[in-house]
Amino acid sequence: MKLQTPSLLYLVCITSLLFILSESTQPPFSCDASDPATKSYPFCETTLPITQRVRDLVSRLTLGEKISQLVTSAPAIPRLGIPDYQWWSEALHGLAVSRGMRFNGTIRSATSFPQVILTAASFDAVGIEGRAIYNVGQAMGLTFWAPNINIFRDPRWGRGQETPGEDPLVTGKYAVSYVRGIQGDSFEGGKLGENLQASACCKHFTAYDLDNWKGVTRYVFNANVSLQDLADTYQPPFRSCIEEGKVSGVMCAYNRVNGVPNCADYNLLSKTARGQWGFNGYITADCDAVATIYEQQGYVKVPEDAAADVLKAGMDVDCGSYLLKYTKSAVEKRKLSLSEIDRALYNLFSIRMRLGLFNGNPVKQPFGNIGLDQICSQEHQNLALEAARNGIVLLKNAKKLLPLSKTETTSLAVIGPNADSEQTLLGNYAGPPCKTITPLKGLQSYVKDTRFHQGCSAVNCSSAFTDQAMNVATGADRVVLVMGLDQTQEREKFDRVDLVLPPKQQNLISAIARDAKNPIILVLLSGGPVDISFAKNDPHIGSILWAGYPGEAGGRALAEIIFGDHNPGGRLPVTWYPQSYTNIPMTDMRMRPEPSSGYPGRTYRFYQGPKVFEFGYGLSYSNYTYEFLPVKRNKVYLHNQVSSHVVGNSNPPGYIPVSKIGTEVCDKIKHQVTVRVENNGEMAGRHSLLLFVRPANMSNMRPVKQLVAFQSVNLKAGERAEIELELRPCEHLSLANEDGTMVIEEGSYFLSIGDKEIEIQAVK
Repeated sequence: MKLQTPSLLYLVCITSLLFILSESTQPPFSCDASDPATKSYPFCETTLPITQRVRDLVSRLTLGEKISQLVTSAPAIPRLGIPDYQWWSEALHGLAVSRGMRFNGTIRSATSFPQVILTAASFDAVGIEGRAIYNVGQAMGLTFWAPNINIFRDPRWGRGQETPGEDPLVTGKYAVSYVRGIQGDSFEGGKLGENLQASACCKHFTAYDLDNWKGVTRYVFNANVSLQDLADTYQPPFRSCIEEGKVSGVMCAYNRVNGVPNCADYNLLSKTARGQWGFNGYITADCDAVATIYEQQGYVKVPEDAAADVLKAGMDVDCGSYLLKYTKSAVEKRKLSLSEIDRALYNLFSIRMRLGLFNGNPVKQPFGNIGLDQICSQEHQNLALEAARNGIVLLKNAKKLLPLSKTETTSLAVIGPNADSEQTLLGNYAGPPCKTITPLKGLQSYVKDTRFHQGCSAVNCSSAFTDQAMNVATGADRVVLVMGLDQTQEREKFDRVDLVLPPKQQNLISAIARDAKNPIILVLLSGGPVDISFAKNDPHIGSILWAGYPGEAGGRALAEIIFGDHNPGGRLPVTWYPQSYTNIPMTDMRMRPEPSSGYPGRTYRFYQGPKVFEFGYGLSYSNYTYEFLPVKRNKVYLHNQVSSHVVGNSNPPGYIPVSKIGTEVCDKIKHQVTVRVENNGEMAGRHSLLLFVRPANMSNMRPVKQLVAFQSVNLKAGERAEIELELRPCEHLSLANEDGTMVIEEGSYFLSIGDKEIEIQAVK
């Protein structure tokens, strides 16, 4: 049968892309064809290469004008016909209010997709919308500061909800899919050439995954990261974003890495991103990150040094005021050359030209026909619903409690502070949604006799109305509790210190479960994992669903799953740890375990300790079985010419550097692994196959197991399909050694899907 193509399709996490700032009906642009004054400028000549046009434009600017363009709110330059431009707009999972847009013009809402952590749970992504709001003059920029592709390393991180999870492969694939969708490219790559529909920005570069934990803030945190962990955990998503996604923007993070502020790190920004990975775009600081280098980190002695250091490192635009205030004096004090300023301006104006903003009226350009009918269209609202359906994870379903019968469920009690909260559904970085369906509203559409009680005054449950909630629950045939977290518990600038639910909320859940007529259904809204061992082990709690922050259509998606109109197929994108994991300092950046010290490691790839739920865990109403078809090659010959002398002193015997194998051999040894999957249930379902590899011989250097491929397939009841997954040994069997070099160890490996395994061997 024909399968859905690659599991991460175009992202629709961003529907209303380009919108909303002024009430004008015309977008701002340069080089108006009707203005004879602009015709004489070479930078307005669209037949010239962008590099030549940008050089001409920059050469016409005074020093003051140049400096004025180095900040996010770049002012107009009237004498050259250049309007102002706002670099800062947000589109993490739909449009959010930011400096580049507001929702008080003709357009007052945009499609709100599920928060990213839930979209990643579906191992899918969704798509893009276009320039609609820019085209009607309600936006000041087309540069969107998303996606967040930091690894969700620690379950307490308040911004983990913004990411695709803890796996570098999934995060990298998500980044590529998001960037290509936003920028208007295709999966073939390059169809637009230099042109951009909009500009994506991969953030936060790099090793940024702590906001504010026990007084340690992101502004002062120095992340001590080994070259090994940088190479195979923290950097791969950014490399994918740049090399495969061809992203046009990167944001450097607040924190220091091994003592050096990210935004002042030449090795990171210029040598690695631009030099090694071929990045061709602009680099922005996170907001006030330049000021932080002097004011909070004390990395430099005077503010001028901070301005000089970031520009010399390769940063281009300051979300803040430091470059505006101190760049001129840095030049005057000979701390900074004019060439560094010009370099930054080349990058900035190149992006604006690639967006078509110097080609005359954008409405007459390739993306000019995208209009208001794209905003909150039925198609996009359907995609928001589909993304929520595919992301929700069924964690427990004792005695097949779910799905509930539509005919036999005569009355329903819906209880919990998240049951009728529209805001909780959206997560952070969200704008006004088109329309919102809460879990309560979704369930009411199935059962006429639905009774509701909030249960707690808020998610923290400082005031629990246990008796009133119990009265509602005990009078109903079935009970659905909608509990969990919200932005008061986890968000930007606020990390958690616990992994459990607020105590009174947990007590309320247990009390209602104990006294209800039948086993209850527990629904959790949260961005990060929660230790719900009490519920997992409670026989009175029959089913548990994790719904992330499922967006505007989340309540409808939940109701459809609970009553069997959709078969759940989501998988957890992060490990769910026990509360005891909080004994580990969040500031410890090590991925690999150290058994001698009791350090258990992090994420499913390295963690050695108890789990509440595994990465990739997720139940279905169907039962799927797998079978590996015979492998054409069970031996991977790395290179018959590789001899021991090329291995190098830094690698133990039997470890072969991937660079020594060479791209030609790496391409030759790629091959397909075919898996037969069958839906043995009574319902059609969308199922994600996760192909892992694990070594036969474990060492502290390598992961316990690692995801190497994933693919989604829709199967009817009783249907089977044969799915081909590509194994790329140079990528999938390699690991980083202590100096960050990627190497492959000779020996046996096991490929696994579900409970099935096959052995392959890597031989020299």
